[in-house]
Amino acid sequence: MKELSGAATKGGRDNYFYCAEPAMDLSLRNGKKFVHLDLKGAPPNIGYLFELIQLFADLGANGLLIEYEDMFPYEGELKVIQSKVQPPYSREEIMSIQEAASSRGLEVIPLVQTFGHLEFVLKHEIFRELREVDNCLGTLNPHRDQGVKLVQEMLRQVMELHPKSSKLHIGADEVYMLGLGDESNQWLSIPGHSVNQLFLSHVIKMAKGIRETVPNLNLIMWDDMLRSMTPETIKESGLVGLVQPMLWDYNPTLDVANTVMLLELYKSAGMSQQWVASSFKGSTIVHTCVTSTQRHVDNHVQWLKVASSISDGIELQGIALTGWQRYDHLSVLCELMPVSLPSLASCLQTLLYGSFNEEAQKKVCATFGTLEVEDTERLSSTFAGAKLAALIVQLASMLESEEIRHFHNNMYVRGWFTPYHRQKKIINPLIAEQIKTQAKMIIDALDSSLHEVRKEMCLLYPDSTVQEWVDQHVTPVLEPLQNLTRDIESVLSDVGLCIESMS
Repeated sequence: MKELSGAATKGGRDNYFYCAEPAMDLSLRNGKKFVHLDLKGAPPNIGYLFELIQLFADLGANGLLIEYEDMFPYEGELKVIQSKVQPPYSREEIMSIQEAASSRGLEVIPLVQTFGHLEFVLKHEIFRELREVDNCLGTLNPHRDQGVKLVQEMLRQVMELHPKSSKLHIGADEVYMLGLGDESNQWLSIPGHSVNQLFLSHVIKMAKGIRETVPNLNLIMWDDMLRSMTPETIKESGLVGLVQPMLWDYNPTLDVANTVMLLELYKSAGMSQQWVASSFKGSTIVHTCVTSTQRHVDNHVQWLKVASSISDGIELQGIALTGWQRYDHLSVLCELMPVSLPSLASCLQTLLYGSFNEEAQKKVCATFGTLEVEDTERLSSTFAGAKLAALIVQLASMLESEEIRHFHNNMYVRGWFTPYHRQKKIINPLIAEQIKTQAKMIIDALDSSLHEVRKEMCLLYPDSTVQEWVDQHVTPVLEPLQNLTRDIESVLSDVGLCIESMS
């Protein structure tokens, strides 16, 4: 990380990133900027969600892309797919979310998966037969009428509670294992049939179905399943005019030339109206706890380069800044929203200013005190979720420290308290006590920090989210230390009994 010329050193008042100036591009600077709310993990309490919506608007967003998954209040046969871990948002809350967004000029686009990433539906035994392959919970079998009707009913219910939304995102990304099911194999055995045609026919069926229910609805889909297709395949399928592709890439070193080529490919297929998607969190490592601003800013700088390189015939409709809370329905929680807000602000300002220049960085610092959430000395205490952000950073720093991560491999544990020593009960009590004392100090420090995190997190998230976050990110580090101290106490007790029996 480098600083701008003239900026103060780390200990000074200001600390800016250096970022090369990309070519200015008005399509992303002036276009729609949707913040993605991924509610399939760590759904915020409704009060905190309202605070976030206000903050998103203040930071320069003008839309929300909301992915409810099992947090939507589905009814009837679909009630089974509601979250059982915590109650879904109520119908009244779904409407109030839209009202809060509308009051700040934010357009709302719901996102409903219709092909892949249907784990929250297909994990249920009642829908098991609708999987493309039995051991793949995410992909729908496109040949079953029941599955098609199920997804169409999901779309209908979601749009019924979004009467003012003129756009709908139908997902359709990462349709793993498509074509490997028995019925697909049979279908593909017919001359002229292909996996690409199988994919396209299902998406078209979904698009036409919801269009019959909600005429004039603009539909968006993720683009990755289209990338290997020729323009002719896309054009001849009938997809053109039904759906607008959203090209996603979250890499900080995004390949500009290749991305431009994909956008041009879709244009040549007749899809001139296109969207793009970047990332402000949830795309680094599946278990990341603290967001890196620089990584995500770099991703947005690359997207600005893409936007300045495309031909005039491509009409960019806007950009979705994705904030993934899980990689999929069954994976661990990624970074929580509070620790990601400086990154989101930096990414939005990069788009608004056309680069992450000094003015953009000053704008972020005016709200958050710093660009990186890890800089807790400067981190503002006034933004929504600020206290929790600082506490998570402090706890994460402890959990990642060399002393804790490698405690079981330090000289004393490896030298005097191996599994062999425990089994044979041949230990040096003096050194065992030293190991126990050191481990207990670490456990007490972690427990104290964790107590503060729990107390603050409960104000913003459901209790189930708090417990899940602890179980996934803290327990794997804390539990081995607790087990070690218990083992030491047990062995010391046994050794003491042995000594007494020998006297």
